[in-house]
Amino acid sequence: VAFVVCRSLEGLKTFGSLEELILDNNLLGNDLLLPRLPHLHTLTLNKNQISFQRNTCKILLDHLAEVVPSLQYLSLLGNVACPNELVSKDKDEDDYQRYRYFVLHKLRNLKFLDTRKVTKSEREEALVRGAFMKVVKPK
Repeated sequence: VAFVVCRSLEGLKTFGSLEELILDNNLLGNDLLLPRLPHLHTLTLNKNQISFQRNTCKILLDHLAEVVPSLQYLSLLGNVACPNELVSKDKDEDDYQRYRYFVLHKLRNLKFLDTRKVTKSEREEALVRGAFMKVVKPK
């Protein structure tokens, strides 16, 4: 397990066998670039600055799918991208579920997202409608 407080992740490329990475409470945003970490199965990015602005979160999720192919557990709690009614009063459980479908559509090997196990029905729904589930509400 690596505990890192940083703005740059350049040094991670020397840890190609890394399996778990905790990057909580940093200033990481949608421009996060990880080196290829083929053995990484757990990644937590809680309380960073990841959002659903434009297509940047889609790009981040595509990047993760490419560089961490073994990823099974991802947590994005405390980011704007992860709508949570406890953090933001204008978000509800439906917003959170749409977010889950979108993330699961992009990262199909996940077994856990945030604090919840991925269910078979969620996985099926993500395959069918996940691409259309980006959480965006009119102002």
